[in-house]
Amino acid sequence: MQTNATYTSLVAIGDSFTEGMSDRLPDGSYRGWADLLAARLAERTPGFRYANLAVRGKLIGQIVEDQVDAAAAMNADVVTLVGGLNDTLRPSCDMDRVCGLLTEAVERLAPSCGTLVLMRSPARNGPVLERFRPRMEALFAHLEGLAEQHGARLVDLYSAPSLSDPRLWDVDRLHLNAEGHRRVAEAVWQDLGLEPTGDWAAALPVAPPPGWLRRRGAAVMFTRRHLAPWIGRRLTGRSSGDGRHGAHMDPATATAFWATPAEGTAPGPVQGWRRLAPADARRDCARTPGRPDPGGTPGPGRLGFPTRAARREPHTLRQ
Repeated sequence: MQTNATYTSLVAIGDSFTEGMSDRLPDGSYRGWADLLAARLAERTPGFRYANLAVRGKLIGQIVEDQVDAAAAMNADVVTLVGGLNDTLRPSCDMDRVCGLLTEAVERLAPSCGTLVLMRSPARNGPVLERFRPRMEALFAHLEGLAEQHGARLVDLYSAPSLSDPRLWDVDRLHLNAEGHRRVAEAVWQDLGLEPTGDWAAALPVAPPPGWLRRRGAAVMFTRRHLAPWIGRRLTGRSSGDGRHGAHMDPATATAFWATPAEGTAPGPVQGWRRLAPADARRDCARTPGRPDPGGTPGPGRLGFPTRAARREPHTLRQ
């Protein structure tokens, strides 16, 4: 692996884990590890480009159908693919089909990018993990084989006990909180051969367990706000991702676009970024960006990338 390498572009595809739930910003938008990683890469590389195509609730078949070709067409230096866990949480899951679709995705992505990053995703300690652990580990074993066969990077988050700590997870018990996403961003950063800025796998300080009343209140809130709606969607065949599109996916044309720093500004949390027109992204992804977007530029979020709020897409906590 190249040490202290330079990367000029990043495309992230997957489900809610990569979309950024539940690392919420004050405006209600989500940030997440992929956005954090992109912001750090942009700080060290002028003209850096980024596209996050991930959508919450998506199964691996939907990721392959909706995101893989768009990501492959962008010829990015780095592509991250995390998917399949939503499938393993379904009561009936055909693991052979899931593994076959992951193989298809990797075979289409690996030749089109400089570095393909796969992950053994983290899991929160609790009954859900124990119920579905055999499926998850079968998925991870398949990913290990794919990474070896196609020369992809495999970031092992699952083996870090600290990322199973409930304190790094949101109250919905399905998504990492802000600190959890920060640690994932650091893990990928280091796996790409960049200088570490901390120990992402470090254990959290020992804390006394919460009292009975607090645990009971948390259980009731979880059931009402998250578990019951999740069961309702499963029974009706709906998904939290229905009608949504990736942060850098144009819904009108179903094509991805780059977010790139605006001229005269340094990349950073509050600096200006602009969007490349989807037609430019489709026609010439590998060229140095420089055209303004004829359709107008969405307002920057906290990391400088266009937010869903800027595109007037509502953000509600739905899983």
